[in-house]
Amino acid sequence: MLENTLGDGSSLIHGLDPKIRILAAVFISVAVALCDNLVVAAGYLALACVLILVAQLPPKEVFKRLNPLFWFLLMIWIFLPLTFGGTLVFEYKFLAVSYPGILLSAKITLKSTAILLVFSALLATMPIAALGSGLHQLKVPDKLVFLLLMTYRYIAVIQEEYIRLLRAANLRGFTPKTNLHSYRTYAFLAGMLFVRASLRAKRVYQAMRCRGFNQRFHSLDVYPPTALNYVFLSVMILAGTGLVAIELTLS
Repeated sequence: MLENTLGDGSSLIHGLDPKIRILAAVFISVAVALCDNLVVAAGYLALACVLILVAQLPPKEVFKRLNPLFWFLLMIWIFLPLTFGGTLVFEYKFLAVSYPGILLSAKITLKSTAILLVFSALLATMPIAALGSGLHQLKVPDKLVFLLLMTYRYIAVIQEEYIRLLRAANLRGFTPKTNLHSYRTYAFLAGMLFVRASLRAKRVYQAMRCRGFNQRFHSLDVYPPTALNYVFLSVMILAGTGLVAIELTLS
């Protein structure tokens, strides 16, 4: 099973009700996504950093999650200022760096980083079962909740099956190359992986039925309603609304 390295903690955020954290994360993320002002986007990033500090997340784990995003942003900064039209701030032979391209790259950087930090602080800090319970309480369809939980639970199992099949092919002398034989072998691997995943899904379903599964979501986690949950949600709503009001004032 995939490890949740941020789920074990005793911070204020770790003790909040999952549905409160989901609502706060969705509200802030939507506000960030709709933001079109660089200063306000920096404000959202500051808010996300505050959430990271409140959640007491290890900096190493946070940067580990930001690393794939930084590679994407690097490509944005390389190509967007060179291909976006508008006022030029630098020009040398065939290189022309535009101010609107730099501004757009900065907005994308601040907004995407802020959203990822918000989700890391509010959602990655809860166990997957707690996330499913929170989605269920928010009236998300049970099928989507089950799909999320089963995908999380068995994606690592399917990966192990693929590694086992690939190891068996290598032991039989298979060497990947850019030829038809290699493509055919990978197609066979994908087909066999699908067959094994389908058979495992049937066995898992039968095991769940034997244990009394009645197509309803049940959780042993209990989160009693406390004033802290609603205070936190109110603060997040006020912070997001305040930044939206600042953007409307500046526009």
